[in-house]
Amino acid sequence: QVQLVESGGGLVQPGGSLRLSCTASRSISTYRMGWYRQAPGNQRELVATITSGGITNYSDSAKGRFTISRDNAKNTVYLQMNSLKPEDTSLYYCNVAGWGDDYWGQGTQVTVSS
Repeated sequence: QVQLVESGGGLVQPGGSLRLSCTASRSISTYRMGWYRQAPGNQRELVATITSGGITNYSDSAKGRFTISRDNAKNTVYLQMNSLKPEDTSLYYCNVAGWGDDYWGQGTQVTVSS
């Protein structure tokens, strides 16, 4: 089992930045890690993923504004979000997947509003 704890969400004005963090309870260096989000009434959607080798993938809405990174020594994945828009408002979830496992965090709320 892997427990994931997200942090870094909050209220930010349009155009602002936030950095989300997700720390796992044990080593996840061989797993793919990612961030997803879900707004009320919508399905959960991919934001960004990063493989164990550092290959990244972004949704079209995240490209050019968000950056995913990982620090395996700290069992942590980050999501740097810049130029935030009101439509980025959502509950953001951390995901760790691989080797037949699939773990989710509890989510951290991001609200973009003036």
